[in-house]
Amino acid sequence: MDRRRFIQNLGMSASALLMTFGVGCKGHQYAHVLKGTDENMVGSHTAGAETWEPLIQTSVSQLLGREMNTVQLTSHDGVPCKKRVCFLHVDNRSAEEIGDFGDQIYQKVNTIINDSEAFELVSARLVRSGLQEAGLRPDDLYKPAARRKFAAIMEQEQEPIDYALYATITSGTTKSNNKDYQRDYLLTLELVNLATGKTETESAEIRKGYHKSKLGKLKHYGAG
Repeated sequence: MDRRRFIQNLGMSASALLMTFGVGCKGHQYAHVLKGTDENMVGSHTAGAETWEPLIQTSVSQLLGREMNTVQLTSHDGVPCKKRVCFLHVDNRSAEEIGDFGDQIYQKVNTIINDSEAFELVSARLVRSGLQEAGLRPDDLYKPAARRKFAAIMEQEQEPIDYALYATITSGTTKSNNKDYQRDYLLTLELVNLATGKTETESAEIRKGYHKSKLGKLKHYGAG
């Protein structure tokens, strides 16, 4: 076989191999189901599951863990009962649009609360209905008169509430000269006692670096 024919055959074989594995084919997208042991994908431009998951787990667990050591509520029969929480909203004040992660954060916080031994969540629909009847917005519950009005309405509906929960997302960005940057994400939870107005807060933070090249991490943070 002469040299020219060998090179032609080699090129045809390589093309066939690329077509077989779908490499470089435009208009195609591929997916796979993650196993429980698989790590979350790291978002290249914005925060994703790798950021929000640990922030939620840390902040909620710490806040509920602290509140579990406070006074235990009991029923008229002296039986311990769970403290009832209404989770009002997720306020995004960060530099990024969080998209559908806003709903994800809301639902994941709900799940952790409902799985706890000392707390249970009041239906979001009932809470919205109570606020509407009272003519209030979520932030109005920081005011004593608004809290009393809302609590009275929920009592009438036989859905008493002990706490209101707020979540706030903030961020801080540090930029370098070569357009690499670090963004610090902070998730803060505020638990407001509707009877006393006392507020407990808990926060969790994750720092994340964004780079224009694969060597960006090594340049700014070393090999660690």
